[in-house]
Formats: sequence, C-alpha cells, structure tokens
Amino acid sequence: MKIAFVHDYIKEYGGAERVLEALHEVWPDAPVFTTVYLPKFLGPHRERFKTWKIKTSFFQNIPFKGKMISIFRIFAPVVFKSFDFSKFDIIVVSATGAYSPNVIDKKNAIQICYFHTPPRYLYGYATAREWKKNIVFRVLGGLANHFLRLTDYKSSENIDFAIANSEEVKARIKKFYKRDAVVIYPPVDVVPSSLASSVQLKRKKLNADELNVEYYLAGGRLARPKHVDLIIETCTKLNLSLKVFGKSFAGYGKELRLVAGSNIEFVGEISDEEKLELMGNAKAYIFASEDEDFGITPVEAMSVGTPVIAYRSGGVLETVIEGKTGVFFDELTMDNLSKAIKKIQNTKINPADCINQAQKFSKGRFKREIKDFVNLKIKSQKSKPHVKTQNF
Repeated sequence: MKIAFVHDYIKEYGGAERVLEALHEVWPDAPVFTTVYLPKFLGPHRERFKTWKIKTSFFQNIPFKGKMISIFRIFAPVVFKSFDFSKFDIIVVSATGAYSPNVIDKKNAIQICYFHTPPRYLYGYATAREWKKNIVFRVLGGLANHFLRLTDYKSSENIDFAIANSEEVKARIKKFYKRDAVVIYPPVDVVPSSLASSVQLKRKKLNADELNVEYYLAGGRLARPKHVDLIIETCTKLNLSLKVFGKSFAGYGKELRLVAGSNIEFVGEISDEEKLELMGNAKAYIFASEDEDFGITPVEAMSVGTPVIAYRSGGVLETVIEGKTGVFFDELTMDNLSKAIKKIQNTKINPADCINQAQKFSKGRFKREIKDFVNLKIKSQKSKPHVKTQNF
C-alpha cells in the first residue's frame, strides 16, 4: 500500500502543518508533494521537516519565491496537476485554503481531503492581506477569484472522501461544495507534563491574581483576521501586562508595535516548550480570531490549566466551554473585550476542567481517528476492481 500526502506549501508552521506532521507520524514513509518548501522561514520549527521526503514543483526554482505565495495561487492548479501519482494507492490532501490542491490527477488512487477550510479569500472570509483596498487589485483580484472559484469547485468533485477539522468547516464544505464531510478534530499536543501538573496544583489552591502571575497572553500566527491589534489596544488602555508571541504576517507586526504601550511585550517566534511555559503562567489566553476554522492555541492554553477569553466565532465555539474553561465576547470592540477580561477576573475557573477539556483534542486521538478512517475507506473500496489495497 503506497500513500502520498499533498500540501499547499511549506513556508510557516501553524495548525495545518501540525496536521501534516501528525499524518507523517502515522505514515512516515509517505512523500509530501507541495508547491514550495522554504525551511528558512520556519524558524525554530525547521528541523521538523528535515528528514522528510518532500517533492516540490518547478516553483521551487523561481527567485524570490518566498514573496510570491499569493501570486502562485493563480497557477497552483496547473502545478498540482503536473505531479505524477500513478504509483500511489491513497492520496491524503491537506488543504489549507490557500491553493486548490484537490485538482491533482489521482489516477486510480483513493483521494481523501482533510479540509482546514475552503479558501477564505474566495468565499468572503477575512484574510491576512487587505487586497480589496486597492481598486486595481480589487478588480483584477475579483476577476481572478471568479475563475479560481470555478476551479476550486471542480477540484472538490475529484475527492472521494472529505474530512473537516471542525463542525464550522463541515458547514462550509456543505455550503460551497454541496457535499458531506466527517469531522476529525486536528491534533494538539496536550499530554500532561510536569508543567501542566504544577500549574494545575497551584491554580487549585489560589486564585489567578494570587499566583505571582502578572500577564495575559496572545499570539500564534500574527495576521489581521486574528485581531491581535484589538487585544493589544485593549490591554494598553487597561494598563494590563500582555505578552505576544508568534511570527507576524505581511507587515502586520509593524502595525502592532505602533499601537502597543509600554506594558506590551513581543517575544517573537518561540518553541513549543517556551509557548507552553508562557501559557501555563498567564492569567488567561486571549483569542480574538474572526471566523476561525478550529483554533489550536486556545486548546493548548487549556491543556496547561489556563482559561481562555475568546471572540464568539468559528471553531473556538467547539472547544471552549463558557464559564467552565473560559469566557466569550460578542463584538470585536475594546469595550466588549474589556468586559470579558473583567468577567474572567471574577470567574472561578478550575484548571482541571481546562485540562480535561483539552484532552479531547489530543494528537493521539487524531492519529487513531485518521488511521481508522483511512482503513475503513480502504475496506469499503475493496470490491472495486481499480483499487488494489490491503490493511495498514
């Protein structure tokens, strides 16, 4: 049984890449087909992919390719079509919503797509780039998007089985592609560590304000739809200490620093160990992402007993339990976020409840469910003469 993975591009390490990494752990010999592989942009995470079999397209040979990711999406369908999958029985596509990788020529293989989301820029969801502000880009982009939507829908018809990373994305798949999907939540590293245990014990005995905990935390992939600027402005106004981690996207980092007061600290891109330590010692993790597909960082925060303050939108509604593991705010305004911060200060959150909730989204659970899903679909296809298969 030969299996291959397809991923839009490998330039940053976020939720989609964590899924790809977990898939690779289940099937470590499977090659990864992608448009470009740019390890120099991966920061502390570049070593994760070092030993993988990564097959890139001719985009890999283009100068300044790191700055051309958005332009590449116009030609990406042609690139994915050019890959040779004739030797594979199973193809698992990890679709981040950037390109249209499902357009591949799968030959006789079973094609399974793990949807992180349908392309946000094609279907009206907030994106990192504000390309519509420029009238030329708005006209040309609107024209290009029309044809890309047709390509995207056509490529969705190529899929044999669809998986969504949340109920939110399952609904989007139904809306835009007119097809059903099964939900398998993405993997989160939530194995209880000594850090999680110690924080849990401290929080059981003391209120958050008595913990020698002096800061709130925000971060991840710093892009406009995450509304980190709102978090920074609110904490600046309230004179609350805030630490912000992560890599900025498309110049957004400069904008964030312009609105930050002296009480805001930018810690940059950090390792998973450093992130969990920051989360474990924070008063709360603040998450203001708009139309979030799933949202891994709130689950990571809960896994070390830290409550979450979240904007009531998208996949986070499936992970955070209001009043038990965190609180929500309903509008992306400083007033609403300020009220949520004050509410969390007066809400007694048991860290054990946060940790127990996070366990539902563990990497081990993901690996079991994805392997069971693939094996089940293989069995269901056994009677079809074009599928030559055996159990993993």
